[in-house]
Amino acid sequence: MFRRGEPVPFAFIAEADRFRSNVTPPPRPRRSFGEVAGNALVGLTIVAGLVGSVLVGLPALQEDHSGPAKEHPAAAEHR
Repeated sequence: MFRRGEPVPFAFIAEADRFRSNVTPPPRPRRSFGEVAGNALVGLTIVAGLVGSVLVGLPALQEDHSGPAKEHPAAAEHR
């Protein structure tokens, strides 16, 4: 983009991307022990739920080789 020779109204808006503030945000307040413990319990509950669902669903994903053999109809035996 080219720059004009004459002053432009509201030229400071075009220069705003280069502006850096020296004002720092206020520091965050420290979290209490209860908040930290609550967040840890929520995380543990989520992880335990995922692990439990995998453990409960795992038998359904395995092939069952101990089931009854394929039954053949009696009519197919004596042709």
